[in-house]
Amino acid sequence: MALRGVWQLQKLVVNYCDWGGSSRGIRAFMETHLQALREKNPHLEVVTELVRGQHPNLKGIYKNHNERVVCVRNLPPEDILLQATRLRNSLGRKVVKLRTRHVTKRPSVQGTWTTELKM
Repeated sequence: MALRGVWQLQKLVVNYCDWGGSSRGIRAFMETHLQALREKNPHLEVVTELVRGQHPNLKGIYKNHNERVVCVRNLPPEDILLQATRLRNSLGRKVVKLRTRHVTKRPSVQGTWTTELKM
């Protein structure tokens, strides 16, 4: 995703094994979809790394120095393309769990309103 017109994903690293069966889908992805992905995203540096004996994964490196790793073992090439576009479209921020459903700067002094209040 672009933040103020600047794409946040700097580098996409494709790790795969040339021998393993779980890398079958990513090898097909590299033959069919990888070149089109590079052409559609000229701002993105796409690197392929051969890592033998490991399951395949996609690693996204963002401008804010965060990394996201997505395991793509036994996935078809279309699903791997979907995971790559999800990495491209995300901002790279850490996921923050909200403590409450309602976020406000000035919480109510009287307490949270519910439907079960009896007057």
